[in-house]
Amino acid sequence: MKKTRIVRSKESITLVGSGQIGPEDLDLALIRTKLAVAADGGAASLLEIGRIPDAVIGDFDSLDSDHKDQIPLDRLFPISEQNSTDFDKALRSVEAPLVIGVGFLGGRLDHQLAALNVLVRRQDQPCILIGESEIIFHAPPQISVSMAPRDVVSLFPLQRVSGQSRGLEWPIDGLVMEPNGAVGTSNRALGSVELRMDGPGLLVMFPRAMLDQVMQALLSGPSGRWPAHAE
Repeated sequence: MKKTRIVRSKESITLVGSGQIGPEDLDLALIRTKLAVAADGGAASLLEIGRIPDAVIGDFDSLDSDHKDQIPLDRLFPISEQNSTDFDKALRSVEAPLVIGVGFLGGRLDHQLAALNVLVRRQDQPCILIGESEIIFHAPPQISVSMAPRDVVSLFPLQRVSGQSRGLEWPIDGLVMEPNGAVGTSNRALGSVELRMDGPGLLVMFPRAMLDQVMQALLSGPSGRWPAHAE
């Protein structure tokens, strides 16, 4: 599927979904970004705090007419196909150094699993999803983050993957992880954590308080990006 970039930004953007959003989630993302993009019904959460989305992307099946009427027509970008989620439609339609996503974790489990699937398939667009107690992102080729000893680090593969680590209580060197095999949940940091992955497919979960450190690592570190996933 050919990707059309609707929003291009040289700075990080907030992407808002229509799922469960905690009382501080929007503020956490919006104070760190300038642009706010909504995935379909996620526009309602922005409008409720007096923020008009810079763009709304989706099939518009969860955006009611009252909210839609408050948004300028030139900020509405309908994508009618039904073979992908609104998160997928939005993430593949933006280009930014980093996307911070809220409203995609919590609530229905199938929606959460679909969002995690998109993180891996849209691996060329770095994105951090904010959850109730953690942040989740797709591991780049390399990342180094300063952490406090005993901070929880969970690693979950959505495809067969291996790599090397420093600063984990249980290193992943020599371990092949896969969805129906070995996984790396509930590991612990000894201090600064470094991951070097041999290929894409690994989801990383850090404490929510690590958002700024992970943003800095993804934006300024030698992390690199995986190439776009072939459709």
